[in-house]
Amino acid sequence: MALTAIGLCSRALIKIGATAITAFDEGTAEAEVAASLYGPARDALLSANAWSFATRQATLPRLAEEPVADYANAFQLPADFLRALGAGGSGRGRGLEYRITGRTLHAAPDTLVLTYVGRPAEEDFPAFFDQVLIARLAAEFCIPLTENSSRAELLSRLAETEFRRARLIDAQQDSQPGFEDFTLIDARA
Repeated sequence: MALTAIGLCSRALIKIGATAITAFDEGTAEAEVAASLYGPARDALLSANAWSFATRQATLPRLAEEPVADYANAFQLPADFLRALGAGGSGRGRGLEYRITGRTLHAAPDTLVLTYVGRPAEEDFPAFFDQVLIARLAAEFCIPLTENSSRAELLSRLAETEFRRARLIDAQQDSQPGFEDFTLIDARA
């Protein structure tokens, strides 16, 4: 079942023994904490890994104003941009040198394809990411709502364990490289 931002926050609140919320603006302490901490925690977690479900590619629009130094062209970053993974030209998403400055990317070619981590809708998060985000949110919500630092520390460790597990699951979704040219196999023949 796909969860919304409210659903993710509610599950995290339940984990720490707090009351679930139905909206970020409902006027409770739980809703206020969730509204303040949810977006930054989500974006930080999405940025922390090259998640397959959040990886995007886009041809960036070139800006009219050229960079002051180092590169010939400036490009506008996508609205959902969180972290660059690579940039390329001629239909490739990697292989070029570039620099990100503010909300622009500077590079030499006239056209550029950016491979990046974007911000997908919460409904598109896979179940393994839901679990790590709920664990991270529970750790973030714990001190403001319970003032229990030892419990917050335990929740942070649990969130790190969930993060490692989620990264492992996500990494297994790519095709695994095989041995194409291995001299020991050739020597046996």
